[in-house]
Amino acid sequence: MFTGIITDIGTVTSVEQRGDLRMVISCNYDMDSVAIGASIACSGVCLTVVDKGEGWFAIDASAETISRTARGLWQNGARLNLERALKVGDELGGHIVTGHVDGIGQIIATDPVGDSWKVVVSTPAALAPYIAAKGSITVDGISLTVNEIEDQLDQTAHFTLNIIPHTAEMTTLDSVHVGREVNLEIDVLARYLKRMEDLRAR
Repeated sequence: MFTGIITDIGTVTSVEQRGDLRMVISCNYDMDSVAIGASIACSGVCLTVVDKGEGWFAIDASAETISRTARGLWQNGARLNLERALKVGDELGGHIVTGHVDGIGQIIATDPVGDSWKVVVSTPAALAPYIAAKGSITVDGISLTVNEIEDQLDQTAHFTLNIIPHTAEMTTLDSVHVGREVNLEIDVLARYLKRMEDLRAR
C-alpha cells in the first residue's frame, strides 16, 4: 500500500531479459533499511526488491507488467518515481494507492499557468467513468487531484491537472511533453465501483 507521495527519483541503470525483465534501479534510499522482498512503487507499479546494494535495488518485471504499463519506463536511463511501502502510523499525505495500474493515459496538452503547469491527459474509455473532478488520480505513481474532466464522443475523457513547482521538482513531471504515456490508477473506491458495474453489465 502506498500514498502517491514520491520520496525519490530512481534511474534504470541495467536491463537484462531473462525469463522476466531484470532491472537495476539506482536510488538514494538507505538500502540497509530495505529488505529483500520489500515492495517499492516504481512510477506507480508495485514491484518486489529481488536484490540490492548500496544505492541500488533490482526488480523483475513480467511480460504482463510490461504490456500493461506506459512505454519508455523499462529501459536504460529511464527515470522512475519511487515510493516505499506505507508503514502503519506513517502520515497519509496523498491518498490510498495500491500500485496496480488500471490503464495507460497520454499527455495531450501542457501549458504554463503562473508558476505551475496545466497538463491535460487523455484516459481510455474503460476508465473514464471512474475519474471525477476534484477526485484523486494516480499518475506515474503521483497522487494528484483532477481539476476538470471532459467526456469525449468516443467515450474517452480528457482530464486536467495542475502541476505546482514543488511537484515538478520532486517527480518526473519536471519534463512533461505531449505524447508521453503515463500510468494511471483510479481511486481505490472507484476501483470497487468499477467491479460492481462490470458485474451488473453481465
